[in-house]
Amino acid sequence: MNLINYLKDSFEELRNKVSWISWEEAQKSTVVVAVFTIIFALAVFAVDKVFQTALTEYFKLF
Repeated sequence: MNLINYLKDSFEELRNKVSWISWEEAQKSTVVVAVFTIIFALAVFAVDKVFQTALTEYFKLF
């Protein structure tokens, strides 16, 4: 029964003792994370393409 008590206590703590951010703040944070994720993915893609092109041209020399 320790597991059931643990789950009940955890749920109670999440409902009453944790301070949650507002819905508006959560939405803004989500947008910021999404934008930076896209920017980072594009940067990685660009670096990958540069290395791919450079290596392709390098191996064409041989």
